[in-house]
Amino acid sequence: MSVQKRAATSANAAGRLRNKILLGLPYNECNAVLRAVEFVRLPRGTILNEPGKPISKAYFINNGLASLLNVMRDGRSVEVGLVGHEGFVGVPLLAGLKTSSTETIMQVGGDGYSISAKRFESMLAKSPGLLQAASRFSQELTFQVMQIAACNRLHPIDQSLAKWLLMSHDRLSGGTIPLTQEFLAHMLGTRRASVTVAAGQLQRKGLIAYKRGAVEIKNRRGLEAASCECYARMKQQSDEWRK
Repeated sequence: MSVQKRAATSANAAGRLRNKILLGLPYNECNAVLRAVEFVRLPRGTILNEPGKPISKAYFINNGLASLLNVMRDGRSVEVGLVGHEGFVGVPLLAGLKTSSTETIMQVGGDGYSISAKRFESMLAKSPGLLQAASRFSQELTFQVMQIAACNRLHPIDQSLAKWLLMSHDRLSGGTIPLTQEFLAHMLGTRRASVTVAAGQLQRKGLIAYKRGAVEIKNRRGLEAASCECYARMKQQSDEWRK
């Protein structure tokens, strides 16, 4: 690609930029990264990486929501993490690892910036701001995975659902969350009937409205109170690390 085309691509990407890692970089580093990435559409269902297979690209999510799934041999899966515009997909590359232990799929379609694994590793070597920001996100994601694992084992489904909706709401910057109950059950690793009951409880309390495959949060503060301790703990730790 010519220098002129790269500059045009950089300007085009910057005009759409919402990813917090890239927005937080020093000016020169941000420009260098934007010249190296490609703006991509990420429709719902797009698989960003698969367990055991080589990671070909890293993705800085700009809009939408990606789920990290732990997939069992029989095909069943449970969500162990969420990534939105606060982070990126391809964390194992930070440690020089070539494969992922989880499947990452776009559960809410959006867009972002892709970069080849090789080029990403090269950018990390010469961009200290990017390395630090990506490493911090890696720690946040690790803590999130640990907390979700404990939550799935210890807390009732209605509290876990409230937590999950709050996490999604944060990463989608508000608005409605386009999800079916079947997909929610898949993400939470439970039966659809259990999600139906839990969602009904939250709706009767006036905390959410569920209609035609979309969840609208009606009472954010009330939903936080209905959630288990995990949401507040993850948010508190994240805020502390970002000071």
